[in-house]
Amino acid sequence: MTNKETHLSRLAAYADVIMRGGMVEQVGAICFRTSLQGSIEILLVTTRETGRWTIPKGWPIKGLKSHEAAEREAWEEAGVKGKARKRPLGYFTYLKTLDDGTKVPSLVEVHLVEVKKAFTTFPESRERSVEWLSPVVAARRVQEPELKGLLASLVNRSAA
Repeated sequence: MTNKETHLSRLAAYADVIMRGGMVEQVGAICFRTSLQGSIEILLVTTRETGRWTIPKGWPIKGLKSHEAAEREAWEEAGVKGKARKRPLGYFTYLKTLDDGTKVPSLVEVHLVEVKKAFTTFPESRERSVEWLSPVVAARRVQEPELKGLLASLVNRSAA
């Protein structure tokens, strides 16, 4: 079974919850920079519990617009500061494991964040690994098919 089939089959078990509007909402950041050669690089982070590769994401933050929350998640989880685009790049779904072990379907609104500065020490630096990758390699590393598509859409995109 491929990763795509595995991910989709896991979500399928929650179809009734999704159809009733039982999804939770999160905000995510695809952090990017332009290399010296002019190509786009994407920053991925590992999750704290399973170590799988993903983008910085988290719960909406009261008082912040979604693109501002994406900037905050980029700092806390990946140690980067930058400017998020106000308009979402897109959305993806995955199963979020809550602190009590319950799994809930989550819809993540994804914003592009152009990285201006990266730090080695940040709030979750002891809990996560970070790595800069090409959009193609980043798309291969993540499990969620919709996130793969969002990352792949950046292959021929300029930073402008």
